[in-house]
Amino acid sequence: MTGQEPARRYRFGAFEADVSTGELRRQGIRLRLNAQPFQVLCMLLERPGELLTREEIARELWPDGTFVDSEHGVNSAVNRIREALNDSAASPRFIETLARRGYRFVAPVERIAPTTPVAAPAAPTVTASATDSPAPAPTRTHILASPEELPKIPYNVAQTLFLLLQLMYLGFYIGALANLPEIEDLFEALLPKPPLALTVLIVTAAILIPVRAFLLCAFLFHAPGIREKFLRLWQFLLPLDVLWALSPFLLLHHINFGLALACTALLVYSPFAQRSLVLMGAGANPELSAPAR
Repeated sequence: MTGQEPARRYRFGAFEADVSTGELRRQGIRLRLNAQPFQVLCMLLERPGELLTREEIARELWPDGTFVDSEHGVNSAVNRIREALNDSAASPRFIETLARRGYRFVAPVERIAPTTPVAAPAAPTVTASATDSPAPAPTRTHILASPEELPKIPYNVAQTLFLLLQLMYLGFYIGALANLPEIEDLFEALLPKPPLALTVLIVTAAILIPVRAFLLCAFLFHAPGIREKFLRLWQFLLPLDVLWALSPFLLLHHINFGLALACTALLVYSPFAQRSLVLMGAGANPELSAPAR
């Protein structure tokens, strides 16, 4: 590569961007990324490790200066790139935000020069079929779904379902604390160490009530960066949510064992459903989710 001709393809991590076809792929699988976010990604890949200011991006995307809120549009484009790369602004693996200045691509980038004009478009097709066969090996290490593996649903649906799940958990905690004498009697009859189990219930409920209240307010009012914050918080909430999946057994005075077990089996999936709903759009600013014009 002599540097006289710009690279037409870039490889970084498990991803590959083909400038000539406007395609972004991960291990041969094409990812959905609109034209403007892809254009911004190529600008970052062309200058890895260097600052790319918002003004430079805006001039490239809207050279005639007709876009009124260019900063809003730039932020939207970068957010879409991060979603495609499963990256986050708080702990960036690829795109780092430099406050009030712009962005920098921090991962190593391999520039792939074009070989022949005819072979260039065909290369992604061949690579995709070749890499599709070994692809299952890495995916086995990723049990959780990535954004591109999840279905696209309307923002309002994802947001509403997520908020309803938070209200459900709040109901569990408050209901349990409101019926401590009945639960204590149940623990005495069923558990070898009822005081310990009751202490765990009280402590976890007291901790999780403000956490759920925070999530409700933050997602309802679109707090900046709340999606990334939730994904970091999720790994700590997961064991507590799985523990509280046993909450139907607190109602054994009113329901039978089989129904409690069935409800518990459904609730075990609830923390994973919350993560999926966030990746599908819950908590995103609906204005930033709209395509930039």
